[in-house]
Amino acid sequence: MTIKEPRISIKQQIGKGYNRFWNNKQFYRVVKGSRGSKKSKNTALNYIHRIMKYSWANLLVIRRYSNTNKQSTYTDLKWAANKLKVAHLFKFNESMPEITYLPTGQKILFRGLDDPLKITSISVDVGILCWVWAEEAYQLESPDAFDTVVESIRGSHDDPEFFKQITLTFNPWSERHWLKREFFDEETRRNDVFAITTTFRVNEWLDQVDRKRYEDLYRTNPRRARIVCDGEWGVAEGLVFENFEVKEFDPIEKIKQIQETTHGMDYGFTNDPTTLASSIIDLNNKEIWIYDEHYEKAMTTQDIYNMLAEKELLKASITGDNAEPRLIKELVSKGVRRLHGSVKGKDSIMHGINFLQGFKIYIHPSCEHTIEEFNTYTFKQDKEGKWLNEPIDENNHIIDALRYSMERYHLGKKKDTKEKYKALQSLGL
Repeated sequence: MTIKEPRISIKQQIGKGYNRFWNNKQFYRVVKGSRGSKKSKNTALNYIHRIMKYSWANLLVIRRYSNTNKQSTYTDLKWAANKLKVAHLFKFNESMPEITYLPTGQKILFRGLDDPLKITSISVDVGILCWVWAEEAYQLESPDAFDTVVESIRGSHDDPEFFKQITLTFNPWSERHWLKREFFDEETRRNDVFAITTTFRVNEWLDQVDRKRYEDLYRTNPRRARIVCDGEWGVAEGLVFENFEVKEFDPIEKIKQIQETTHGMDYGFTNDPTTLASSIIDLNNKEIWIYDEHYEKAMTTQDIYNMLAEKELLKASITGDNAEPRLIKELVSKGVRRLHGSVKGKDSIMHGINFLQGFKIYIHPSCEHTIEEFNTYTFKQDKEGKWLNEPIDENNHIIDALRYSMERYHLGKKKDTKEKYKALQSLGL
């Protein structure tokens, strides 16, 4: 059965900045970019178009954690099919998730690197599994699991246009990440790599509110603007915290081993998020293991209560920002009985930061907002470029929540020996 390829205008559908990306067939196709740079949307459009064009092709979409695909890559690919007016030619199975091109049976499969065995055993009924899209590749803390996926892309086809390709898309939070070494540094990059950097400026569909927000960042936080607006690598100079590491660990086993957990919250609504930071603190070895986070704007009191109930934290001791006493009182009246306000005072921020700087901090790779904040939270500079002992008060909502959670230790508050059980409950044990 011959399917007529949809007639599309690249310029009309994806706009400027992605023509070379769209047509590239090198083995590695890598895009680092700023927020709002269309990289994920363009990749989704490209793959829907290519699946229809090449009858031998199947696509594997991976993220660090499988449960994040449904609300990101799967949704983007469904959006792309609608954008190209071909959604009726695809079957969308949201429960798996999985997408099937109905005329041929070609598949778009979704997996997470949290279960590598499910990746190495993948097979398809039609054609060859020849393409991989690694979205939010920055969350892959090492190349080892990624290379296992790459090695699973095997086989050949007699079509002269056949090609295999691995596409990676991500925001470049730190120059220390292995992605820079493997795909961007001339001396160490892999063979057969096409790598580009895109910015919000190529996105002609951003409205003026979005553009203004990005442009304001150059004034308020130039360091962060390099990453968020220009798509450049974050550099370590001037970071408030250099004592952190993104590391895979088993939260349940770690809680059983250390038996000390703590929780903190920061509150926002329209412009700022409400955040929760949950961590395990090892006072003897001076280690903090951040194992869970929540980061969401426009949360009502009921939304916050529901979130804490879902995490089994209604009975846990939580320290929240004392700038919202009414909100704290409402949550306590609803049943968050042991929520209390943080201590505010002269130099309280720097006291909290100094305390955290005395620990080795490990961040679970699932805590993506925490990772971003630790890589972009910097000190201020004076007019001569000298670093000041005062952090920029921006993009620190998880870090503020973490600071509040630690007050019981450096301000002498009483510790709760039952916290380990509540933490285990929150993880479903």
